[in-house]
Order: sequence, then structure tokens, then C-alpha cells
Amino acid sequence: MTIAAPPTRRDIVYRGFQLPADTTTGSADGLLATPGGLTLSGVDKRGVWTSPPVRIGFAVAEVVPSWTAHTPDGCWIEVDLRGWHDDEPRTGWYRLARWAADDQAIHRTSVPGQRDDDARVDTDTLVVTGATVTGWQARVTLCRPPGSPTGPVLRSIGAVATGPALPGPIDAPLPASSAARGRVLDVPRYSQRLHAGQYPQWGGGGDSWCSPTCTTMVLAYWGVGPAPEHYAWVKPPGPRPAVVHAARHCYDHAYAGAGNWPFNTAYAGLHGVDAFVTRLRSLAEAEAFIAAGIPLIVSAAFRADEVPGLGYDTKGHLMVLVGFTAGGDPVLNDPYAPDDDSVRRTVPRQRFELVWQRGSGGVAYVLRPASVPLPTPPAQPNW
Repeated sequence: MTIAAPPTRRDIVYRGFQLPADTTTGSADGLLATPGGLTLSGVDKRGVWTSPPVRIGFAVAEVVPSWTAHTPDGCWIEVDLRGWHDDEPRTGWYRLARWAADDQAIHRTSVPGQRDDDARVDTDTLVVTGATVTGWQARVTLCRPPGSPTGPVLRSIGAVATGPALPGPIDAPLPASSAARGRVLDVPRYSQRLHAGQYPQWGGGGDSWCSPTCTTMVLAYWGVGPAPEHYAWVKPPGPRPAVVHAARHCYDHAYAGAGNWPFNTAYAGLHGVDAFVTRLRSLAEAEAFIAAGIPLIVSAAFRADEVPGLGYDTKGHLMVLVGFTAGGDPVLNDPYAPDDDSVRRTVPRQRFELVWQRGSGGVAYVLRPASVPLPTPPAQPNW
């Protein structure tokens, strides 16, 4: 069995802003604070909220934003990032998303082709290439068409910043809580492959719907999701129309797929949960979430011979981490299964941690109701 080099250590910090509570920490133009978030004031067609600079304290290699918002018909938001260093901006603004909940009037999309000497945009990630960046700043523009009686509502915006690889092996601290060992959360099991060939305009199901299938599983675990009347257009209904609904509403029309990380958490946020993208340093950190009753959607890349139990090749695949065995091996809901009964898989801890950290740098979607507290973050907070 071929095993690649072990994953590398990285600095990671996540910072999020909940709105309207954090409104005063940034600057707002043309926006009104409401109990549900920030929305457009008066008859303004556009309004902007700009976060304060978020100083990270290390050289930043990548920044991944995420947000939750409500966009009525015809409305949308635009999400931009720029890098900071020494109390001043060090890059220009880069657009990471033009996002709408629906796709009737606005096709949600990442914005390819942005590259200069300082940085580039890689779908959902700002990759710093030439500039010295030790912080980031976000700008969110809320937009509505002329004559619209309502406008978008921005509930949250945040980003995870990751440093370059550091020397030495990956940290392996003791588990945050023994409560994770031997605990498996009752997340329902959904197979993406049951949807093979469905709706080619949104990726065609089968091999390409891992992310929305995982998002649907976790929403169902929390007892939320789209109402049946919202996916009545799925005809024939097939094995699970809620997965089709998620794939359509996570679809990135520039990327031509439903795997855009923040598009999935933004979709989850439409159903009343708090949702964001972060990176975790190890499965020991993931154990803290399982101990708190929070499943994680994790992104890994591997070859068929690298992880026993995952006998296929993938350049990037999403699975739900639902628990751990008593011995600490991860228990997964892997949607790349021929049927729902085959979705649950247990894999060796060290090998899975390697392909998760190496493949995506430990990317995880965190979805949970506001009433469910997050675990205590580490000293360098990545949630």
C-alpha cells in the first residue's frame, strides 16, 4: 500500500462576525440593522458592510470566506476580500462570490480569472502569492433590483486564514474530550450515487454531488431542511429530492459544480442554522465537535490504496465525520456509496487524518443550531 508523506503543520485562525451584533466593529453604508441582520435602508439599491481589518499574527497563505444571508427573489450579495499587513491594506480587493439563494434571476457564481502579483482567486479561496499578508478584511455588498419591495439580509460573514507549511510533524495533542471516543452521532445516511445522471445542468448527480449530499445529511440530523413544497419541481422525485434541491442551490455556475465550500454553508444557513467553513489541525480537534454533538463535513483527497475502506481515487471529496470508535478511529458517512445502507464506514485514524490534512488542509463545514454551543476553541482559535 502506497502512503504519501505525512501532512504538514500550519497556523490557522478563524474569525467571524455575527450581524447585527458586530455591526459597530465595521463600517456600514446604506444599511439598516434589524434583529435578523443587516439590510438595505430606504430605497437604496445597494449597501455595503466592511469588516474591520482582522489581524492574524502570522504570514497568511490562504483565506476562505463564508457567510449566511437571505436574498429575496432577484436580490444578491457580493463578497470581497483583501489582504492587510502593518495596519494598511497590502492587496487590492478580490471578488470571491456573487451569491443568491435562488437561481431564477441571478446565477450564483465564483469569479475566475482574478490574478496579479499579490494573489489569485481559486474558486472559493484567496491564495496569497507575492504580497506579505498578515491579516484580511471582508466587504459585503447587498444588492436588489429596481422596484424590489425587499432586500437581502446579511446574518454573518467570516473567514479562515491559513499560514504556509511549517517544519516538523503535524501536532497530535491528546483528545479534547474522552466523550468523543465510542460516540457515533445519529446522522442519516444518504448516497449521492443514487442520483447518477440527474439534472446535468447542476452537475449530474452521481460522482459530483458529494458536498450537497453531505450538507443535506447534516441538516436532516438537526431536523431542518427545505419544505416539500420547495422541491416539488423535482420530477420524478427520485430517491431523495432534498438532495437535488441542495445541489441546485449550492451550484456554482462558473466552477460548474456543487462543491464550492462557502456556497454549501450559505445554503445551510438558509435553513436556520449557523454555518461556516474552517480548517482543523487534527482529528483531536474534530473530537471536540463530536463530543459536543456536532457532526462535521470534511474534505479529503486520496488514492484508492491509501485509506482502507475508501477504495477509490478522488482529487477532492466531502464526507460527514459522525463519530469515533472506542479506539479513536473515525466513523464516516461517505456519500460515495452504491446505496444508503453502504454509506457508514469506519477508517483507520492515521491514514484518514493524513489524506484530510494533505488534501484540503483540514477543511471542515460546521453546521449547528445557535442553541448548540461550539466547543471551547484552542489558543489559536480556528472556530
